[in-house]
Amino acid sequence: MASLDDIRATRLAKLALLQKKGINPYPISSAPTVSLAAADRDFEKLAKKKKLTLAGRVMALRGQGGLVFADIFDGTGKFQVLIKKDELGAGQFELWNDAVDIGDFVEVTGALFTTKRTEKTLQAKEWRMLAKSLRPLPEKWHGLTNTEERFRKRYLETLMNEETRSRFILRSRIISALRALLDSEGFLEVETSMLQTLAGGTNAEPFQTHHNTLDFDLYLRIAPELDLKKLLIGGYPKVYEIGRSFRNEGIDVTHNPEFTTLEWYEAYSDAEKQRAFVEKAMKKIVASVSGQTIISFDGNSIDVGKPFAVISYIETLQRYALIAVPERATEKELSLKAAQLGVKAEGKGAEKIFDAIFKKAVRHKLIQPTFVVDYPAGMIPLAKEKEGRTAFVDAFQLYAGGMELVKAFSELNDPLEQARRFKLEEENRAKGDKEAQPNDKDFVEALEYGMPPAGGVGIGIDRLAMLLTDTHNIREVIFFPTLRPK
Repeated sequence: MASLDDIRATRLAKLALLQKKGINPYPISSAPTVSLAAADRDFEKLAKKKKLTLAGRVMALRGQGGLVFADIFDGTGKFQVLIKKDELGAGQFELWNDAVDIGDFVEVTGALFTTKRTEKTLQAKEWRMLAKSLRPLPEKWHGLTNTEERFRKRYLETLMNEETRSRFILRSRIISALRALLDSEGFLEVETSMLQTLAGGTNAEPFQTHHNTLDFDLYLRIAPELDLKKLLIGGYPKVYEIGRSFRNEGIDVTHNPEFTTLEWYEAYSDAEKQRAFVEKAMKKIVASVSGQTIISFDGNSIDVGKPFAVISYIETLQRYALIAVPERATEKELSLKAAQLGVKAEGKGAEKIFDAIFKKAVRHKLIQPTFVVDYPAGMIPLAKEKEGRTAFVDAFQLYAGGMELVKAFSELNDPLEQARRFKLEEENRAKGDKEAQPNDKDFVEALEYGMPPAGGVGIGIDRLAMLLTDTHNIREVIFFPTLRPK
């Protein structure tokens, strides 16, 4: 079997052959009459034309004697092309045989006809090279078998694997459907800063960089939340943003350092109203992209058509982690429970231990769509406390398939309380909590000008794509996931 170096050398020789004949192997433009999908769809109509031009990448070659059949692909579909010596002329036919490989982009002009096997085909009258490939495509049936290699060379996987290509098309349809829904509800799409002087909006460790000209440090945003709430202050009652955030955290099947979220904020709203809207949105998105209310994920049938379940955070710990009265448990008792579950959480504070226990004992059991509500106040520093229950905040998270998909709450708009919360976070940071939120005095100042009561929602696009494509690793739904360099 020829080595990659040998194959590349052969293709370079073919490139030189084209150039020697005065042919540009990489011309500026191409002018196909229709896409390959349209050629297939409108075949009867187009077959009446005497001349038609199609373009695409050669994916297969079959030939003998004076006949060569080629399958070409342009991203919309595949189409068969017949290269016939009698029709094309000896010179052009020989040049095809001498210069064209699987992987090359070609343009073919001719007339449509149907073969004896009723295959729709374009019989070439002329052809030209559009882009000469120098490396062979992966073998069709085995392809890229190394998982990490698939992620590194996603462009080859999407080319050779229809399932992968379809998965990313569905991901784009999810985003389009969410955008259309919010636009129809009167939300304004906005863009906020990716580089920030303070990385706030949630509890996470940021990536840090430095601006040379201004000579100060900046952070890649961990969430767009604070900027979006400033726009509520600025008079925009409904805003949303679809974009990337970055967190310097571990990588696992549901976490990638670079990820996509949708966040929206609505003035004069609250968590309860947003919970109803989230359920409505989820039902619409699933119906839009899958055409049904029951989806399959990891061997489970998940029914989004039924009303979503609602359970308090404390109740989940009672039911699934078997903690009798979680709100009265001491940190020592919680640490012992965490240790029994195989989670190291001693000395991290009650909220952190609760979170560790929840992730280990509860999350994977929330298969059907479930709203978990009413979180301990220390867990979400940007949320309003429940009226009459100040130990808890008015927040919810939506789980399905054992994954967190949505986080939302009634937004804290009391500047003095927000300053107090930031001070507590600052104390946690001093104790070594790298995920504690910074004391964002600029945001507190903005709140002092007045922010209306509001409900805010964040949706993990990558995880939603995982759920709707029955995919179990976040890197399978991100075109180019973060990988260690070779």
